[in-house]
Amino acid sequence: MRLQLDAVASEALSGTLYFEIGGTNWGRENQGGAMGADAQGANSPIKLKNAYLDWTPPNTDLKIRMGLQGMSLPSFTTESMVFQDDTAGVTFSYKFNENVALTAVWARPFNDNSTVLWNGTDRQINANYMDNVDVGALVLPLTFDGVKVTPWVMLAGVGPNFAHGIGTDQITGAPGTSAGYVNAGMLPVGVSRHKSGGAMDLKRLDSYATAVWGGLTGEVTAFDPFRFAWDVNYGSISWPDDGKLNRAGWIASLLFEYKLDWGIPGLYGWYGSGDDDNPANGSERMPVFSVNNSNMLFSNFAFNGNPWTYGADRESVLGNGISGTWGIGIRLKDMTFVEDLKHTLAVNLIGGTNSPDFARRYLGKGEAGYAKFAGNFIGPNAAQAGMDPLYLTTRDNAVEINFRNVYKVYDNLQIALEFDYLFTSFNRDVWKNSPMNGRPNGDEFRDPWNVSLAFAYQF
Repeated sequence: MRLQLDAVASEALSGTLYFEIGGTNWGRENQGGAMGADAQGANSPIKLKNAYLDWTPPNTDLKIRMGLQGMSLPSFTTESMVFQDDTAGVTFSYKFNENVALTAVWARPFNDNSTVLWNGTDRQINANYMDNVDVGALVLPLTFDGVKVTPWVMLAGVGPNFAHGIGTDQITGAPGTSAGYVNAGMLPVGVSRHKSGGAMDLKRLDSYATAVWGGLTGEVTAFDPFRFAWDVNYGSISWPDDGKLNRAGWIASLLFEYKLDWGIPGLYGWYGSGDDDNPANGSERMPVFSVNNSNMLFSNFAFNGNPWTYGADRESVLGNGISGTWGIGIRLKDMTFVEDLKHTLAVNLIGGTNSPDFARRYLGKGEAGYAKFAGNFIGPNAAQAGMDPLYLTTRDNAVEINFRNVYKVYDNLQIALEFDYLFTSFNRDVWKNSPMNGRPNGDEFRDPWNVSLAFAYQF
């Protein structure tokens, strides 16, 4: 449940307090779902989601929002594959005329979370030392008759120790698995680079990294009922102390839709640059700041794209974002044959853009090597930074089928029934030494599937 309280003094001044009550699995004591139904302290499912102030300086058209708020970079196809999350900061918005507007953002997602840490054998990192991340962005929406184009740019200074203390392993500094930035492709930070076979080479970083992103997004609706939309994103992060941690890459997506009386047929595709076979030059995947709250609208199951699962973790099988992958798909969206009942069917062909030689040569040998390094590549994210649950090379493919049905029982109550299946094909030569081809206990890697039923009441 999300409950938003607005205190409105006038059109020029208001305050918002936004609570989130959730994460309660039936029977779980530490979530308040067991007998007695109480949860207290750190285990309470009641959370502060947003808390911000909206105001307009007198005699101006400038709008300012200050505090914990939802922020997102623009997208017209998939929602942002760079940054979409709740964070603390200030947003300035100004509309020059009906065609041109400008939004400027400063945010501080991380600061003062780190603890005293022994890095390696004799190097101490003091608490709160160089652990802040500061972000600035400019967004320029341009709106014309039947055409919208939005260029944007974002710059971040990343402290080398920002991940310490945030659900981390306090020995290695590897981020925990609970936050979306674990899959960012922007890490590891501060403590390690990886050797062949999965060993960690601890190295202290004493300089801030510089991260830069830019994009051009837009849509054309002038030929209604035809719609054409695109997103092009580029990003890089560079570490002065260790070039092996650098990342730079791009993601582009394209969407064609045609609106009919009974539904919206569509064709779409995306491509994200992938790693080459040389770990010494860093990564060629685009760094992602946070896609924790982004819904990858082309995919409900393989990626983070299912608004109906509500924290049930029945998504992101391949990854939260689409860095290092490509895909093409077809969908029939919002089909309606019975009043108040809508169906969406989508079929996606997905592949990897990462080097198979990199996966085969540098991601460990045998069970022990993969346990150290490549836990992320073969199952739930094992806290090795910057990697997704499954790592797709150019020899790996998957076919995803999504079928969602949404019935509006009343104006405020909807029921959603969804079926998902992911047919996977991983190259045996690439992964022959990994647990993908079977663990010693006899378990095997199988195709994932999902059936979910959700009831949503909104008022």
